[in-house]
Amino acid sequence: MEAININEEFDILVEKGYYPSKSELIKDAFRALLNTKTDLKISLAIELYLKGNVSIGRASELAGLTTIEFKDVLAGRGIVRETEGKTAKEMDKKLKKLGIV
Repeated sequence: MEAININEEFDILVEKGYYPSKSELIKDAFRALLNTKTDLKISLAIELYLKGNVSIGRASELAGLTTIEFKDVLAGRGIVRETEGKTAKEMDKKLKKLGIV
Protein backbone atom coordinates (compact mmCIF):
# COMPACT_ATOMS: atom_id res chain seq x y z
CA MET A 1 0.00 0.00 0.00
CA GLU A 2 1.34 3.40 -1.00
CA ALA A 3 1.76 6.19 1.53
CA ILE A 4 -0.54 9.15 1.10
CA ASN A 5 1.17 12.50 0.62
CA ILE A 6 -1.20 15.03 2.10
CA ASN A 7 0.62 17.98 0.55
CA GLU A 8 0.10 16.46 -2.88
CA GLU A 9 -3.59 16.04 -2.12
CA PHE A 10 -3.79 19.67 -1.01
CA ASP A 11 -2.06 20.76 -4.22
CA ILE A 12 -4.55 18.80 -6.34
CA LEU A 13 -7.58 20.35 -4.62
CA VAL A 14 -6.12 23.84 -5.07
CA GLU A 15 -5.08 23.16 -8.69
CA LYS A 16 -8.58 21.91 -9.54
CA GLY A 17 -10.11 25.07 -8.08
CA TYR A 18 -11.87 23.60 -5.06
CA TYR A 19 -9.97 26.06 -2.85
CA PRO A 20 -8.18 29.29 -3.70
CA SER A 21 -5.17 28.32 -1.54
CA LYS A 22 -3.79 25.68 0.79
CA SER A 23 -4.41 28.08 3.65
CA GLU A 24 -8.14 28.27 2.87
CA LEU A 25 -8.31 24.48 2.54
CA ILE A 26 -6.65 24.02 5.94
CA LYS A 27 -8.99 26.58 7.58
CA ASP A 28 -12.01 24.76 6.15
CA ALA A 29 -10.67 21.37 7.23
CA PHE A 30 -10.03 22.69 10.74
CA ARG A 31 -13.56 24.11 11.02
CA ALA A 32 -14.98 20.77 9.86
CA LEU A 33 -12.85 18.94 12.42
CA LEU A 34 -14.10 21.12 15.26
CA ASN A 35 -17.70 20.72 14.09
CA THR A 36 -17.43 16.94 14.20
CA LYS A 37 -15.44 16.70 17.42
CA THR A 38 -17.45 18.65 19.98
CA ASP A 39 -15.18 17.80 22.91
CA LEU A 40 -12.17 19.08 20.99
CA LYS A 41 -14.03 22.33 20.21
CA ILE A 42 -14.93 22.77 23.89
CA SER A 43 -11.39 21.98 25.03
CA LEU A 44 -9.97 24.54 22.61
CA ALA A 45 -12.43 27.19 23.85
CA ILE A 46 -11.46 26.44 27.45
CA GLU A 47 -7.75 26.79 26.70
CA LEU A 48 -8.28 30.08 24.86
CA TYR A 49 -10.30 31.34 27.85
CA LEU A 50 -7.74 30.17 30.42
CA LYS A 51 -4.92 31.87 28.51
CA GLY A 52 -6.90 35.10 28.54
CA ASN A 53 -7.18 35.21 24.75
CA VAL A 54 -10.99 35.36 24.81
CA SER A 55 -13.69 36.36 27.27
CA ILE A 56 -15.96 33.78 28.85
CA GLY A 57 -18.75 34.93 26.53
CA ARG A 58 -16.62 34.46 23.40
CA ALA A 59 -15.29 31.13 24.68
CA SER A 60 -18.84 29.88 25.17
CA GLU A 61 -19.69 30.93 21.60
CA LEU A 62 -16.63 29.10 20.25
CA ALA A 63 -17.64 26.01 22.24
CA GLY A 64 -21.17 26.21 20.86
CA LEU A 65 -22.63 26.59 24.35
CA THR A 66 -24.48 29.22 26.32
CA THR A 67 -22.41 31.07 28.90
CA ILE A 68 -24.20 29.19 31.69
CA GLU A 69 -23.48 25.84 30.01
CA PHE A 70 -19.85 26.82 29.50
CA LYS A 71 -19.51 27.77 33.16
CA ASP A 72 -20.98 24.38 34.07
CA VAL A 73 -18.41 22.65 31.84
CA LEU A 74 -15.61 24.60 33.54
CA ALA A 75 -16.92 23.59 36.96
CA GLY A 76 -17.32 19.99 35.83
CA ARG A 77 -13.68 19.93 34.80
CA GLY A 78 -12.61 21.40 38.14
CA ILE A 79 -11.66 24.75 36.69
CA VAL A 80 -12.22 27.55 39.16
CA ARG A 81 -12.97 30.90 37.58
CA GLU A 82 -11.36 33.91 39.16
CA THR A 83 -13.68 36.82 39.58
CA GLU A 84 -12.60 40.36 40.11
CA GLY A 85 -13.46 41.46 43.60
CA LYS A 86 -13.74 45.16 44.24
CA THR A 87 -13.90 46.96 47.52
CA ALA A 88 -17.03 48.88 48.48
CA LYS A 89 -15.08 52.10 47.99
CA GLU A 90 -14.09 51.13 44.44
CA MET A 91 -17.67 50.14 43.64
CA ASP A 92 -19.03 53.44 45.02
CA LYS A 93 -16.51 55.37 42.92
CA LYS A 94 -17.58 53.52 39.76
CA LEU A 95 -21.28 54.07 40.53
CA LYS A 96 -20.65 57.80 41.00
CA LYS A 97 -18.73 57.91 37.74
CA LEU A 98 -21.67 56.27 35.98
CA GLY A 99 -24.03 58.76 37.60
CA ILE A 100 -25.99 56.11 39.47
CA VAL A 101 -25.36 57.55 42.94
